[in-house]
Amino acid sequence: MAIDQLPDGRWRVDVEPIKGKRFRKTVKTKAEALRFEATCRAKVIDSPDWSPKPRDRRRLLELVDRWRLLHGHALSDVDRTVLVLKRMARDMGNPVASQLTGATYTAYRAARLASGISCKTVNVQFGHLCSVFNILRQLGEIDFQNPLASVKTIKLQERELTYLSSSHIARLFGAIREHCRTPHTYMVALICLATGCRWGEAQTLQPERVRDGAVLFVNTKGKRRRSVPIEQALHDCIHGHFQQYGLFTNCRDSFDYAVKMSGLKLPARQKTHVLRHTFASHFMMNGGNILALQKILGHASLNMTMRYAHLAPDYLQEAVAFGPIRGFRHFFDTQAEAVPVE
Repeated sequence: MAIDQLPDGRWRVDVEPIKGKRFRKTVKTKAEALRFEATCRAKVIDSPDWSPKPRDRRRLLELVDRWRLLHGHALSDVDRTVLVLKRMARDMGNPVASQLTGATYTAYRAARLASGISCKTVNVQFGHLCSVFNILRQLGEIDFQNPLASVKTIKLQERELTYLSSSHIARLFGAIREHCRTPHTYMVALICLATGCRWGEAQTLQPERVRDGAVLFVNTKGKRRRSVPIEQALHDCIHGHFQQYGLFTNCRDSFDYAVKMSGLKLPARQKTHVLRHTFASHFMMNGGNILALQKILGHASLNMTMRYAHLAPDYLQEAVAFGPIRGFRHFFDTQAEAVPVE
């Protein structure tokens, strides 16, 4: 604290009652200066608004633990998510969370991409990290904004969704019969093909959820249950399988081996999912309704289902019916003379 008299006779007060909060004022008399100094000290004690909060010095790993305790515990795959988040924090040097910058993260992201990690994986992990800051901010655990709010996700090129033709379906199921030792592989694959469900949804199916000519899926990715009708013959076949062999066991590796032995070339991470794509693709090619497909697949957004819309028989046929080329079909004649450009 300093109370000094200026050359013109006035008094200047410079007081810092707590670190980071400083007050200055110039008054006419020393008594006024002393009163101002006393008032500043009293205000800091009586009013928390006058007292600056200490900066949040917690590091990123600590915030990840708080996120898990306050929010992540309710998530189904929290252990794997926390493992990913902690690896990210360590790779970035476990910075003070409030001082993390977009430049720090994007440099880390560039190194990950250079090491061969896919853009999609990087985007998913970035979403997890942003969730830590956003959720803790909403819960009042932190008082600073998401430091990565200005960072944009990497724009991905839409990839082609591979599906099986009728001949490929026959070849795949033939390979399952010939090369898979567990009988569950064939039935789980058949359910996926008939309903468009995910492999994990079919593999955890219980007998009581196959009834009244439909399959009820409850352990779904979107946390919403859905019912998909099936033919009576398949209904009976599933129950017969449960009676003979019991509940399904983990047979994903067995299916991957069957794909390999069938000679089918499928994109990475689309082996079991190809059955879901195959259902959706054939559904649309056979004239199915896109809204019905959304409900069957359990997509929360129609945008996800629209990936299959181009397979509908009449998809964008207006391009042929109403495009300008319809008046110049004589151009199709390869023997026609070249049309001069004016």
